[in-house]
Amino acid sequence: MQFSVVMHRVGLAACILLVIACFLPWTYYADPHITNEAQRTFTGFFTFQNQYGKPGKLLSFIAIIVFGFMLLPKLWAKRANLFIAALGVGYAIKTYILFTSCYNAYCPEKKAGIFLMMACVILLLLASAFPNVKMEQEKKD
Repeated sequence: MQFSVVMHRVGLAACILLVIACFLPWTYYADPHITNEAQRTFTGFFTFQNQYGKPGKLLSFIAIIVFGFMLLPKLWAKRANLFIAALGVGYAIKTYILFTSCYNAYCPEKKAGIFLMMACVILLLLASAFPNVKMEQEKKD
């Protein structure tokens, strides 16, 4: 099997896993000011009093766009896909730093969801860098 075909399938699977990772727990804050135990666990769609926003929305949107562009057999879609995946990696790095940084002497416990999110966006970028494109041979006159 060709490398580009494998990367295409890995990229499609990474898109689906990225959306799933946004719903998984990312961090746990042992802050005594947060009285409800369920509110101490942050995900891509939930943070206490929405202090960190909802990065899961943008990451899910990026995953859906990349998934769609991976299925399109057009060269412009492959080029746009690389750009969008690179934006996704940048946003994921910013989100990782935001969610895992300490504040007021409280350092969060990192959960599996944030690591899965980072792995998925990196796989999306790699899959976008090696698209499954069939080149037509030029006709010789």
